[in-house]
Amino acid sequence: MQSEAEVKAHIAMKAAEDDDFRARLVADPHATLEAETGLRLPAGYRLHVHEESGTDAHIVLPPKPELSQEHLDRIAGGGKHGGTTMPW
Repeated sequence: MQSEAEVKAHIAMKAAEDDDFRARLVADPHATLEAETGLRLPAGYRLHVHEESGTDAHIVLPPKPELSQEHLDRIAGGGKHGGTTMPW
């Protein structure tokens, strides 16, 4: 099974080489990705395809990490520093 990075690299390379594939990918990312890779995306999974140009770029932010139970305990008063609860 390919990693996410490998799938993304394959899709980007094919889109760079095949204008028809690129147009289908932009128009219907789910169907195009499934047809190309055989991957079935879960219901409700949103997939976005963006084209960069010389005048704009996109920055993809990872999801915010969940706070650990230790951090939640400290925020709730389990960890004090100088009378102030510190979140780390």
